[in-house]
Amino acid sequence: MANDLFRLDGRVALVTGATGGLGAGMAMGLARAGADLVLHGLTPPEDTARTIGRDTQQRVECLAADLTDRAATDRMVADAIAAMGRVDVLVNNAGTIWRAPAGEYPDEQWDTVVETNLTSVFRLCRAVGRHMLERGRGKIVNVTSLLAFQGGVTVPAYAASKGGVAQLTKALANEWAGRGVNVNAIAPGYMRTDNTRALIEDPGRYRQILERIPAGRWGEPADLAGAAVFLASPASDYVHGHVLVVDGGWMGR
Repeated sequence: MANDLFRLDGRVALVTGATGGLGAGMAMGLARAGADLVLHGLTPPEDTARTIGRDTQQRVECLAADLTDRAATDRMVADAIAAMGRVDVLVNNAGTIWRAPAGEYPDEQWDTVVETNLTSVFRLCRAVGRHMLERGRGKIVNVTSLLAFQGGVTVPAYAASKGGVAQLTKALANEWAGRGVNVNAIAPGYMRTDNTRALIEDPGRYRQILERIPAGRWGEPADLAGAAVFLASPASDYVHGHVLVVDGGWMGR
């Protein structure tokens, strides 16, 4: 049956940045498709885990790690595999943003944003990818941004890091597609999350953005669930190195 292509029964997914927002929305979609979950947050995302476990009856474990701490990131991957036996799906969602004019952008904030949004993504792909390559199968879903295509304003580190994630996705796909590991990415449009709070609270900027979205609304975290399930499931077995835009039509405007 066609629906079987999108089932994730018996699969284990590690989702970073799952305390709320996009990570929680994608995690819920994966669980509803049958996946058991390991959810990551800066602190254990226990509220998200309880909600998903109650609504789906899937097994959900929580782990905490500061993704700017490289040793902690390595431990998190080892702990996830130890807890669940394996990781079949990795969703690299965790990220941060810092807004400031480029001429005044602090080195410290540049380093934090790039370390969190790009370097940790590579390190997680490398660590989980080794595990997947040994088993001959796996799905990696990175989360980039519309700013992988556009430059944005007053977010140079964020734009650079998310552009890097898009290119990293393609680079890894080139190496791993023939070895059973799919590496793809989702580029969300303007979504209601903590990262976009400054835009939402600016009436003029909020209106300008809304007027350009053909769908006539900002996105919600649940809007990414279908894309995440597709890229994590057998339905995408011949999809490699793709950046799937989920933006209400923004890029086509």
